[in-house]
Amino acid sequence: MPIVETVTDSGSAGEIADVAAATFPLACPPHARATDINGFIDAHLRAADFETHINAHDSDVLVVRPHDGGPIIGYALLHHRPPANPVVAAAVTASPASEISKIYVRPEHHARRTAATQAPSRALMAAARDCAHARGSAVIWLGVNQENERAQRFYAKNGFTRAGTRTFELGDRVEHDYVLVATLP
Repeated sequence: MPIVETVTDSGSAGEIADVAAATFPLACPPHARATDINGFIDAHLRAADFETHINAHDSDVLVVRPHDGGPIIGYALLHHRPPANPVVAAAVTASPASEISKIYVRPEHHARRTAATQAPSRALMAAARDCAHARGSAVIWLGVNQENERAQRFYAKNGFTRAGTRTFELGDRVEHDYVLVATLP
């Protein structure tokens, strides 16, 4: 059974950054250049970045492990604040809102599931929703590349619906994301 934990000790930041570097390329469109992907990782997904998020009062970093004491196989980064981008703010009209900025599981753990256990990705999503709810959010939102149909199916299965679009810069290219929203209980 996967174990999801909220990270409170920045000593895990390096291991989370390693998972981020291995998983971020999975969300990128097929035409994305490796240099642009690596540039984004170097600029935004370093251990120091995760230390900042772990210590921020309005953010939470969650990790999933295959079992108690196992290695980190995925993570989620949540921000509990209004959307800063005016285009996103127009799409995410309910408040308070939390953003799932990142949610990734190592690919070798995507399909690992038996009748007795929950998939790590589903456990991580459930924990992210619970975390946002515990922080008082009425909705949770995220952006997903319009070409990432696999992720869109996963989000739809988890109650997300399309609320708008936004752009995302990756290197010198402008990518197009859907803004997805889910209501929290």
